Amino acid sequence: MTAAPSSSTSPVTQALILAGGQATRLRPYTDTRPKAMVEVAGRPIIDYQLEWLEGHGVEQVVVSCGYKAEVLREHLAAREGGAEVSLLVEDEPLGRGGALRYAATGLRDRTAPYFALNGDVLTWFPLDELTAHHRAKDGLATLALSQFRTTWGIVDVDDQDRIEGFTQSPLLPVWINAGVYLFEPGITPLLPAKGDHESSTFPDLAAEGRLTAYRIDGFWRGVDTAKDVKEAGEEITAMRGGR
Repeated sequence: MTAAPSSSTSPVTQALILAGGQATRLRPYTDTRPKAMVEVAGRPIIDYQLEWLEGHGVEQVVVSCGYKAEVLREHLAAREGGAEVSLLVEDEPLGRGGALRYAATGLRDRTAPYFALNGDVLTWFPLDELTAHHRAKDGLATLALSQFRTTWGIVDVDDQDRIEGFTQSPLLPVWINAGVYLFEPGITPLLPAKGDHESSTFPDLAAEGRLTAYRIDGFWRGVDTAKDVKEAGEEITAMRGGR
């Protein structure tokens, strides 16, 4: 049996960010820095994430890292104000699930729920709505989902095999894991000490009916390749009105 979710109505004030991994698909950006420090529209990814979390009342953030950790440490040490941010460095690669479990040891209150973010996502949606949805569904963990946008163009064909037009990179009627979670503290000991939670913990919890989905209605972008850096930068610049 898994631990029951909390019945607290208090806001969630702590979070984890996974900033490990060598991000080989983001080279040359990651030759000298970790993925979380790659700049999109003139700012490191982690700055966007911290600003978003702080804007929703998060007071403590634990960042799990490994590759080029000193670059991230120097950057975070220069920040002024905002949430309390601490860095935990993996002695060896632990995988995403292991990194989450390790980072959770740095939380001030291990009996309280916490947000968790992959270090390569840019998104803006109301975390208080995610929290309310999570508690209403009474799950142990809630996964934020983003509607899938294909990188391929779609050909529109009628029933006579005549091509009617083309749609470039449309949103498809399927949902993907957006790399943003809300966890009850009871999930922490269920995470693998080493390995990926998406191939172990999550399937087990799904079979038990303990995973909840929250569909994002807002901006989301994964930054996994050099092409993503360029396109995400263009999107953010456009949202800012060209600034």
